[in-house]
Amino acid sequence: MRDFGREGTGVWLKLAVVAATAVWGLVIDVPVLAQPSGDLHWVGTWATATVARDPQPESDGFGRPLSDPPLNFSDQTLRQIVRTTTNGSRVRVALSNTFGSAPLSVGGASIARRDSEAAIVASSTRNLTFGGKPKIMIPAGTYILSDPVDFTVLAASDLAVDLYLPDDTGTGPSPLTMHTVGVQTNYVSEKGNHVGSENLPVMTTTQSWFFLARVEVMAPASVGAVVAFGDSITDGTRSTPDTNNRWPNHLNKRLMEQGIDMGVLNTGIAANRVLGEWRGVNALARFARDVLTQSGVTHVVVLEGINDLRRDPAVTAEDLIWGYRQLIARAHARGLRIYGATLLPCEGSGRWTPEVETKRQALNDWIRTSGAYDGVIDFDAAVRDPSATSKMLPQYDSSDHIHPSDAGYQAMADAVSLALFAVD
Repeated sequence: MRDFGREGTGVWLKLAVVAATAVWGLVIDVPVLAQPSGDLHWVGTWATATVARDPQPESDGFGRPLSDPPLNFSDQTLRQIVRTTTNGSRVRVALSNTFGSAPLSVGGASIARRDSEAAIVASSTRNLTFGGKPKIMIPAGTYILSDPVDFTVLAASDLAVDLYLPDDTGTGPSPLTMHTVGVQTNYVSEKGNHVGSENLPVMTTTQSWFFLARVEVMAPASVGAVVAFGDSITDGTRSTPDTNNRWPNHLNKRLMEQGIDMGVLNTGIAANRVLGEWRGVNALARFARDVLTQSGVTHVVVLEGINDLRRDPAVTAEDLIWGYRQLIARAHARGLRIYGATLLPCEGSGRWTPEVETKRQALNDWIRTSGAYDGVIDFDAAVRDPSATSKMLPQYDSSDHIHPSDAGYQAMADAVSLALFAVD
């Protein structure tokens, strides 16, 4: 079956309504495109991978009971902060109701440069429209793109995306589309439509993103994007909140320092697996949505599989190699370069066993030597303890023995050869 949905290099003249159909867990996206515009195209400057959350969940998604009522919204404005990775002259935003079973009402939206905390630079505010209208009802199971607006975006800057949600998201059964582990403070207003207000009247905060999937910019056709596809280690779990210390952030800094203009899009999901279900749909099912439909994507880095080994003793190295080959084939079918990253050591973490280590070593050996990937990034070698290779070096360990510290995430990014992203 052919996968539809990779966006071309054209400018969207009207609202692109994406028809999303679930087939065996895959999302098939069919956008309506205009013709390409000269030497410019759309490319992602920020992205996240979304999951479903019940309106009234009993646990946090990892099996732990909630100590506080779940966050819902009713006649409130969300101000969500995103960190850009590449420059652009125009901008559009992708809002997502991918996991919703009912339409989602958005009563207003805007984008602006962030000043500090919940404040924005008022003169930078641009209202977002949808087919020329300030409001949109996002159909169940889909995402939509805002109309493009003239807005200068600079890499490594913070933008604030405001969404006014007039309806109560906690009264019906429709799941909320969100990203759980943002390690970024976002803001929820007091009652009312405060879209574009310089100083948001903050009622509470959250470190998750809701209903926000991507921010894209108009950039030269030579500018591409790399998608970091993985689990919690790509997501940045246990990095210091509000400091952009995830390894993809550090990779973006290194690219910028070398004058390589490239979007770096983080589509990691904490607790995600390649073959099975834990948090979010499995990697095979979400690859089309979280990688192939990203605008301007040229490269993919895959770091995933340790949760399969830790959660399911029946999973073999051969099983995961089959899964990796599936991702490689799909990426190559779209003309993308796909790089395999070795799995980090995790002795001392929950569910670690000597059998897990044996399988991890077998997988890393295959990633390094098989030639199946277009290139290899050896994260294992960058953070392991040479005297105990099943463990991370203490300075790179966040203390849970599976997630790196800020220094560990930096070491991972430093291990990436920037030649992998050289423009031909």
